[in-house]
Amino acid sequence: MLTGKQIREKYLRFFESKQHLILPSASLIPENDPSLLLIGAGMAPFKAFFTGKMQPPSPRIVTCQKCIRTGDIENVGRTARHHTFFEMLGNFSFGDYFKKEAITWAWEFVTDPQWLGIPAEKMWVTVHPTDDEAFEIWHKVVGLPTERIVKLEDNFWEIGQGPCGPDSEMFVDLGAERGCGSPTCGVGCDCDRYLEIWNLVFTQFNKEEDGSYTPLAKKNIDTGAGLERITSVLQNKRSNFETDLIFPIIEYAQNLATVKYGDAEKSDVSLKVIADHARSMTVMIGDGVLPSNEGRGYVLRRILRRAVRHGKLIGIKELFLGGAVQTVFNIFQDVYPEIEE
Repeated sequence: MLTGKQIREKYLRFFESKQHLILPSASLIPENDPSLLLIGAGMAPFKAFFTGKMQPPSPRIVTCQKCIRTGDIENVGRTARHHTFFEMLGNFSFGDYFKKEAITWAWEFVTDPQWLGIPAEKMWVTVHPTDDEAFEIWHKVVGLPTERIVKLEDNFWEIGQGPCGPDSEMFVDLGAERGCGSPTCGVGCDCDRYLEIWNLVFTQFNKEEDGSYTPLAKKNIDTGAGLERITSVLQNKRSNFETDLIFPIIEYAQNLATVKYGDAEKSDVSLKVIADHARSMTVMIGDGVLPSNEGRGYVLRRILRRAVRHGKLIGIKELFLGGAVQTVFNIFQDVYPEIEE
């Protein structure tokens, strides 16, 4: 069984073999980008490369990017895959390759036994209804049956101003036992059966301040694969929180609490919130964010307070966040050395 660390490393090495330059994760504090409070996607540090304002060090880049998103903070711990901190695997092309390479390489990495080895018959994809090119590549080049290529209107990726375009998402069918049992259950259903693991964005436009779309002089590729999600599939866990990327923090917290993981849904939520928030606060402080009353410092303060509150809810009496941070460091020490510094 592959560890989360091995999956991260395999991804970087696979794309290095496809002539991509491996870059370390950028800081969570955006550089020269006032439109973002914190980095929340693998492509965010590369906006200037996508728009052509700056020259990238290589036309092909691969990263594992630290990301913070708090829009779904109330869902953290209540679902299998909502987080405030997550790691986004991404391969990027700046005016170099386009849809055919992005799609065929993603398929190779996911299904080839040398890499992840997820059975091809478990894989489904979605495309934008107008993206005939992507549909044809999935069907005729990759060989995916047309009934496993789903056209969805919301397959268009954008995050505020900047580069955007149609996208194609890859899903793993986790089996009927993980589904809702509805006869209409399929890709896009809210249940846990079909898990999205990778989004391939075909960046063709720039979204302007007035909301209009301008075609980019050079077409780009921006992909994002969730490390925690892929790890949950390969480790056969029902939740991201049960993978080796997160569960050691839950084990640490339950050893101080009056509850154990699996005792009750309510206490499980608290244990998962503590694990998630410990990861977030560790990487945020590691990148120089400190608690304050405004901006990203307030995001951190809110996360700290929520973690402490959930510790009290499960009977932790002593100060415990220091030990939680140490546990996060033990998991990440080889990957993000800035945490130790």
